[in-house]
Amino acid sequence: MNKTLSMLFLILLSVAGNAQDKKFKVHTIAFYNVENLYDTINDPKVNDEEYLPDGKQHWTSAKYKKKLANLSRVIAEIGTTNNPNSPTILGVAEIENRGVLEDLIKQPLLADKGYGIVHFDSPDKRGVDVGLLYQKKSFKPTSYKAFPLIIYDEAGLKAKKKAEADKVAGKETEEDKETEGVIINIDNSGRRYTRDQLLVTGMLDGEEVSFIVNHWPSRAGGEKVSSPFREAAAALNKKIIDSLYGVNPKAKVITMGDLNDGPYNNSIKVVLGAKALKEDVKPGGLYNPMEEMSKKGIGTLAYRDAWDLFDQMIMTEPLVEKDYSSYRFWKAGVYNKTFMTEVSGAYKGYPLRSGNGKVGFSDHFPVYVYLIKQI
Repeated sequence: MNKTLSMLFLILLSVAGNAQDKKFKVHTIAFYNVENLYDTINDPKVNDEEYLPDGKQHWTSAKYKKKLANLSRVIAEIGTTNNPNSPTILGVAEIENRGVLEDLIKQPLLADKGYGIVHFDSPDKRGVDVGLLYQKKSFKPTSYKAFPLIIYDEAGLKAKKKAEADKVAGKETEEDKETEGVIINIDNSGRRYTRDQLLVTGMLDGEEVSFIVNHWPSRAGGEKVSSPFREAAAALNKKIIDSLYGVNPKAKVITMGDLNDGPYNNSIKVVLGAKALKEDVKPGGLYNPMEEMSKKGIGTLAYRDAWDLFDQMIMTEPLVEKDYSSYRFWKAGVYNKTFMTEVSGAYKGYPLRSGNGKVGFSDHFPVYVYLIKQI
């Protein structure tokens, strides 16, 4: 198909109860944790020493270029089973800075896609951020904002108690307000610096859609100990989504990312309140198509021979309505082709990541959803 027509690609879907095939326009929306996409330049403001030519990974220019080429191959092919175009929207995690995204979209397989970038530096202790790539001919951003996730452990407990006391006494400060709603995990000391949550709202072929890109706190220290941090991340995410719903009860929102929890964990089932079945989603609610996939044993990462689905795409109720006169959810998937996996050894079938001198892809498989509209 001519590349100039790829954005207008029409698919034929058999609609239940209607013998006549209907024509739909489709966009692929995807998320990819690209695992440690660092450049080779030492940034004194970032903890990037491991990924320097003289660092632990011996991260040379040749390795960096190979990593970019590998990632661009994956991105160019995500969702192409039902759409010849690469993702219209791609959320990414574990990028060092805007520069690596600029290098990525210049790769030969992506250079003609016309990607734009939305990125903010976040305070993560490893120096990694989230970002969003979008095809400029289809999506026009109208606003974007980074929301910091402010979480504390033992040293922050006193500050939070002080904020609560000040609020009661009518002496609340701007600094105090930052601690409101924060879930405390008593462990080491001080604030836990992690990735911001990136909200981008814009017009997808003239329809307003919002995307939130996430990379929630890891399971360092164990799932139980670290769970409150991800529940705090979910609470922030819910607050952002509710604010969009508050402005527009029909808000179309997709929150995506490496959540470091499965669809069944409290952060998603309880705090977000995401539902596994479309029919259970009420107005103002959220639908998680990844939960049913997880129950079938489909995963995006593996650890000790167990698969989990930490990378997810969750959406608001207006995207799962049955009226296809505007963009709606069609189906979701995990992109996990053979060339992206270990082909032998103890880790056969695992994502093919970098390490031991070789350059792979990522320790995560990307996920995607299709949005379709009848034309």
